Amino acid sequence: MNIASTSSVQSATSAAQAKNADAVNILVLKKALDMQAVSAVAMLQALPQPALASQGSVGTRVNTFA
Repeated sequence: MNIASTSSVQSATSAAQAKNADAVNILVLKKALDMQAVSAVAMLQALPQPALASQGSVGTRVNTFA
């Protein structure tokens, strides 16, 4: 008797393969998000800091740059 041709074995096999494929897809997504976060941090750090106001009424009392 060949049990590989039964529908329950085929269903179990395809379910296991789907779980593996989902796990791989999630890992790829996590790596892509990590790479995007690293590049976003690098771009933000590359921005120049604005000069603080030294005279006038706007920006001399509170530093609102965040």
